[in-house]
Amino acid sequence: MLTTNNKYPFFDLSEIVADADLPFKPYQPLKPVKAGNFIPGLKLYNDYSRWQQFFNGAETHGPVSLRHLLNKPLVIAFYSHHWREQGFNLLKQLNNIHNEIKASGGNLLIISDERTDELEKKAWENSLTLNFYYDEDKEIARAFRIFSENDPVWNRFSGIDVNVPLLATYIIDPSKQVIYSHIDWDFLGTFSAGDIISSVYESALIGNSKKSA
Repeated sequence: MLTTNNKYPFFDLSEIVADADLPFKPYQPLKPVKAGNFIPGLKLYNDYSRWQQFFNGAETHGPVSLRHLLNKPLVIAFYSHHWREQGFNLLKQLNNIHNEIKASGGNLLIISDERTDELEKKAWENSLTLNFYYDEDKEIARAFRIFSENDPVWNRFSGIDVNVPLLATYIIDPSKQVIYSHIDWDFLGTFSAGDIISSVYESALIGNSKKSA
């Protein structure tokens, strides 16, 4: 009687269980807005919980006039505490030129993704005079195209494991046109203070000329 030994064990194809389909997210690289672009989707809300203001390190409370803020050249900087020291260096540089921005006819606003006790401590220790607007849903960051789920920052930067907006600084005029843009891609430094001040001054001068015409 002949016998046959199977080298491989027998199995039924019906026993195969297919893995659940994994969600597919196409890679779409960030394409941040540049000088010359318009930001029609920029919206700020007067909701008190979205705003935090510091004067010489102390938190202040008062009404926010969006009309006053937006009718001048506006320096907008995106900050997140997840950028650690590099992010805080950006705040210190902006704090150093805040008075010059105002004297040149502009305003300054920091857009942050999260309110933290750490910021209040650092603001006090470093006598910061800055205004913050909290954009937890990252609506403004999306409008500037510096945040997307399809191109998280950890694809570009090591040491950060939370997807947050890029460290970016912009200036927009009252028509919401970008007149200056800078993104700290390489951590070699942030913006040129001179470029910020001159861009604000020139934009304010043009705006005042149009009003008086």
